[in-house]
Amino acid sequence: MSILKKVILIDDDQVNNFVCESIIRNEEFADEVISFEYAEEAFTFLSKLASEQPDDFPELIFLDINMPGMDGWSFLEKYRNLPEDVTQKCCLFMLSSAVDRKDIICAKSYNEVKDFFSKPLSPEILSFIKEEFICA
Repeated sequence: MSILKKVILIDDDQVNNFVCESIIRNEEFADEVISFEYAEEAFTFLSKLASEQPDDFPELIFLDINMPGMDGWSFLEKYRNLPEDVTQKCCLFMLSSAVDRKDIICAKSYNEVKDFFSKPLSPEILSFIKEEFICA
């Protein structure tokens, strides 16, 4: 049995999403992994869950920063408007190839962002998340 029920990936890179999904499944980290290449689609999906099926809201979200259309920062601004009683049960992590110190500092300035990780996702990152955020 997996650690989590549902994980959401938001990244415009199909290959990265495939790799992340594979790692999450291989590590039995989540029963369900849903990937979105567009942050707008992810936000619409999450907004609908928050209002219609809050118990089905994901426990964890991996969010990229640089994406076409709505980027990670714009997503975070909209995400903040979702019901707090729903989002507080979800751990949101930035997962980005951007390693600019300003991005890391900015990401950590959001209460909603638990931590910032550089791509690629690895079993070690999942293990760290499990120890520090899920089983803590």
